[in-house]
Amino acid sequence: MNGPEIHVEFAPELLVFVPQARATGSLTTATDGFSCLGHVVESLGVPLTEVGTLLVDGRETPTGHVPVAGESVTVRPHTHPQRVPGAPLRFLLDVHLGTLARRLRLLGVDTAYESTDIGDPALAARSAAEKRVMLSRDRGLLRRRELWAGAFVYSTRPEEQLPYVLDRFDPELRPWTRCTACNGLLRAAGKEDVADQLKEGTHRTYDVFAQCADCGRAYWKGAHHEQLEAIVERAVASRAERGL
Repeated sequence: MNGPEIHVEFAPELLVFVPQARATGSLTTATDGFSCLGHVVESLGVPLTEVGTLLVDGRETPTGHVPVAGESVTVRPHTHPQRVPGAPLRFLLDVHLGTLARRLRLLGVDTAYESTDIGDPALAARSAAEKRVMLSRDRGLLRRRELWAGAFVYSTRPEEQLPYVLDRFDPELRPWTRCTACNGLLRAAGKEDVADQLKEGTHRTYDVFAQCADCGRAYWKGAHHEQLEAIVERAVASRAERGL
């Protein structure tokens, strides 16, 4: 680009996308004179899924604005919790976020997940068809125009990813109601209903079971229950602390 120059300032949390601006928090860039502001911001590295507000010379401005020489642009992130109007809040996660998907399902959050890499076009198409918020660390995927909505997962650590998603979107929590394997809804089950899935010791020790209505997987309070309970308790307590 060798057209009009504009000055762009980024919120601190967005500087991860703009290495060339980390020292000062801002940069001056040339535009081509006809591309919209949203395109310019994305060309600098920030997916529009991460942009909450754009200010031009202090005035809130839509992404379709065509910058002119000398304008000063401020790029702000979404406020939390971020509202996604137009559909019930539910998610779609890519192949790299399997642990996060299971933990969201543990909390009863409607979470679709692809355990194999089906490719960015197919993920974006599913996001649009099912009106799901795409969660990913793939910036290219999050720039696809056909996405229903999306969000970048900033951390690589599941213990940080889950609190971030819960804080950003504030989904309703209904722990222990979804299958962590397939996202189906759980229902109470008798021991005889799931006997074929139980080892002898489990059959002898446990009496309370649930079963997925979709895939049939059995659940009970086994050896890992305390660890899962701790994840649930932290999530519920955090939501209460935020007054939600």
